[in-house]
Amino acid sequence: MTRAADDRLLRWSLVAVWLFTGIASLIELNGQSREVLAAAGIASPTWLVQCLIVGGAVADIAIGIALWRWPGRASYAAALALMLVMTLVATVLQPSLWLHPLGPLLKNLPIAALLWHLYRRAAP
Repeated sequence: MTRAADDRLLRWSLVAVWLFTGIASLIELNGQSREVLAAAGIASPTWLVQCLIVGGAVADIAIGIALWRWPGRASYAAALALMLVMTLVATVLQPSLWLHPLGPLLKNLPIAALLWHLYRRAAP
């Protein structure tokens, strides 16, 4: 496999992560997504909970689309920045997620490495 093909595979895997994460958040709007916020102490008002979930899902989907349609340094930097902000917020609200067996926050470390790799390889 060529370096360009390797980079495409990495990029498409990230597109899938962001798109499916956003879609899953919307599908689970009144299920797991709400439970995650409730565990962090955010259970009301209902409109705020829904705005946070939908806002996060829309941001994830927007990053997925940007990585798909406009690959390059701007998209990689935006994805890295959004992931950093969401990771910091999640860490403050629910630090126990770092110890979760499925690694909902820990998975961000290799994703950050992939984004950094693609950012460095992209044309300036």
